[in-house]
Amino acid sequence: MKIFLDNVNTSSSSGPNGFAKKILVELKKNHDVFTSVYELSARSLRPDVQLSFIAAQNSLAPVVQRLDGIYFNTVQDYKVQNHYIEETYKRADGVIFQSNFNKELTFKYFGPHKNYTIIHNGADVEEIEKTEPAPNDRFSEIWCCASSWRPHKRLDENIRYFLEHAPEGAGLVVAGGRPSRVNHPRVFYAGEISQGELYAIYKASKYFLHLAWLDHCPNVVTDARACGCKIVCSSTGGTKEIAGPDAVIIGEAEWDFGPVNLYNPPPMNFIKKIKNTDGASYDMNLVAKKYEAFMESVSASHS
Repeated sequence: MKIFLDNVNTSSSSGPNGFAKKILVELKKNHDVFTSVYELSARSLRPDVQLSFIAAQNSLAPVVQRLDGIYFNTVQDYKVQNHYIEETYKRADGVIFQSNFNKELTFKYFGPHKNYTIIHNGADVEEIEKTEPAPNDRFSEIWCCASSWRPHKRLDENIRYFLEHAPEGAGLVVAGGRPSRVNHPRVFYAGEISQGELYAIYKASKYFLHLAWLDHCPNVVTDARACGCKIVCSSTGGTKEIAGPDAVIIGEAEWDFGPVNLYNPPPMNFIKKIKNTDGASYDMNLVAKKYEAFMESVSASHS
């Protein structure tokens, strides 16, 4: 099968592009995969299926849309932001949602789709297995968190949870850009670091904190879980679907999927914990096989 990955930038470290890089490696094991229109044109090739990330930029074959979320933040013009995503959704031959939360949210705003599947994100288990844990000769245990820090990612709540729940000898490593810094002798800011460095920190850590509000299916959580971290996350959004059966889930109020000020998340009550019933697989090899099967079904329906 010839697969065209549409609207991806493999030099970017954003969530969708980071996932694209990981699945590209797996898909290439069994298929011809292209990320450039120019390469297809130069070789006079036509793909069997086009996997469009978020919004289609081309129309070269039957379209499978991979949705990593839609906009609903009232401090932004979310209807304009959703326009091209919805346009792709309406004409897509199939849609892959990252989580059941994603599916319910999108159905609420765009309406049901006739052909869809839910495939959670995966981690590069082979690369993780080759990574050595980061050295630690200072703390009794390491906790960590990572994101491109925006208000709804709730870094302040991550730090508060750590300071209230971690043992005295533990340290917290915060990775990612734009953090609102809280100065504390046991909290360290690593900044923007490479994927390999993140794996090393995860493998040295006991807990991974991701108390983001209404997050969709964060790759960092999948990666951290694959590295052996116990996940601490919110009950809102799709994070709990990939957090694992042993995760610590902080219960929050149900959301009705209506537009909301995403950058003004409510404070958390850490006493409210619920048992996690979700335990999606995180192996990218298995995730890629699910993508392959769905894309093959779409391609076959147009042959």
